[in-house]
Amino acid sequence: MTQHFSFDLGVTDGGARTGLIRTPRGDIRTPAFMPVGTAATVKAMLPGSVRATGADVLLGNTYHLMLRPTAERIDRLGGLHRFMNWDRPILTDSGGFQVMSLGELRKVDSDGVTFKSHIDGSKHRLTPERSMEIQRLLGSDIVMCFDECPALPADRDRIATSMRLSMDWAERSRAAFGDRPGHALFGIQQGGLDPDLRAESAERLRAIGFDGYAIGGLAVGEGQAAMFDCLDVAPGQLPEDRPRYLMGVGKPDDIVGAVARGVDMMDCVLPSRSGRTGQAWTRRGQVNLRNARHADDPRPLDETCTCPACTGFSRAYLHHVVRAQEIIGSMLLTWHNLQYYQDLMAGMREAIGAGRFATWQESFHATRAEGDIEPI
Repeated sequence: MTQHFSFDLGVTDGGARTGLIRTPRGDIRTPAFMPVGTAATVKAMLPGSVRATGADVLLGNTYHLMLRPTAERIDRLGGLHRFMNWDRPILTDSGGFQVMSLGELRKVDSDGVTFKSHIDGSKHRLTPERSMEIQRLLGSDIVMCFDECPALPADRDRIATSMRLSMDWAERSRAAFGDRPGHALFGIQQGGLDPDLRAESAERLRAIGFDGYAIGGLAVGEGQAAMFDCLDVAPGQLPEDRPRYLMGVGKPDDIVGAVARGVDMMDCVLPSRSGRTGQAWTRRGQVNLRNARHADDPRPLDETCTCPACTGFSRAYLHHVVRAQEIIGSMLLTWHNLQYYQDLMAGMREAIGAGRFATWQESFHATRAEGDIEPI
């Protein structure tokens, strides 16, 4: 197994591309969807079950882990991989997005961010250097630069100021990260929906030099059409020979549209969060298992899916356990949703490799447009 981090670009089909990210803890097939393990767990799932869906990499959350149980404690206990019993690659975010979302609880200056914990109100300080230290203590394989991400809509001056601050922080993150063989540091492009600001950000990041590049500041309220307009430009502004990671996306049709525009990696809490609220993602769109139409339905949620929810249980049972708020309802629907997302990625990788991604995309949208199967 490799002792270094590298990216091998595979096949391209239009804007879409396949690839292989090599890390000492295993390979990541791209396009890749990363399940979110916020507090060192993908909620309602065992690590082996997450792996069984086809996931090659998980995302951990710097902000949450630094507050509880603390990065120092995780380090003393052998690092995040051992702590959560996941021996595959882990990507950790920088904490910047979560701190941004705290609103009144945080104050930004040129050096970093001071904020109050949402747990107990205790005061904390995050800087590029501290973010790099926390992620080193966690032992993650892919580390994200510390950045500031303004919520959209925002005026151009606000977005430009924020982007330039993030680029200064990217330089400091690079210096603080140092030389860590086998570990990778990704820079984060900012600039809102403005292609000129995005270009300026990309130029700064390329000059600093990173192992991979993320597209940040999207999926924050701008809508799909605006996000796709940005993605028509942003991936091409980043190096072709490095992974491109679209942060915090998203719904299945968002993911397919992003891959069509040259994105390699994505993450989102949606499949696991939806599973805990009775929502299932399927080839035919979203299904709400709380609805009474499922109460007497002996059919599986999706007859083509290989997950335990679909192979072992009926829609009627899933409806019952969701309505009764039984824990197994969250477990089964989370597994199903993660399986659907990983099957979606595998389908895209296969289609791109065969040079028929456009045809695959048409079929994906056509099947979703049919809607759920007719009720009994």
